[in-house]
Amino acid sequence: MNIYTKAIVSNSDMIKSYKNCREKADDFGKIFIMKNNQPDAVLFSIAEYERIAELIEYSESLDTKDIARIIEELPIEGLRKKYTVKKLREDVADDLSDKASDTFRHKDGTINEPIVD
Repeated sequence: MNIYTKAIVSNSDMIKSYKNCREKADDFGKIFIMKNNQPDAVLFSIAEYERIAELIEYSESLDTKDIARIIEELPIEGLRKKYTVKKLREDVADDLSDKASDTFRHKDGTINEPIVD
């Protein structure tokens, strides 16, 4: 699963600016909502939901043997990308760390310089 950092929003951003979050979901297909820097929820656009809903409904009708057979037929691990919640947490922490050290220009034109020890 590919997760774009631009498709990650905080719970407070979701509450404050639902419209912007919906637009992001339309752009990316889905957005990941973080609460206290932890994955909390996913918001799908209707187009993305409709794209995957049929597959989900079909998979619910399968028994364990059928699911195991399908998983065996997937590409080998090296060709398939996995993105765990642990990896998401690490990437978010890295992104927050990078942003804290980057120069940042505010809308009013003022600049935060990186802090150098």
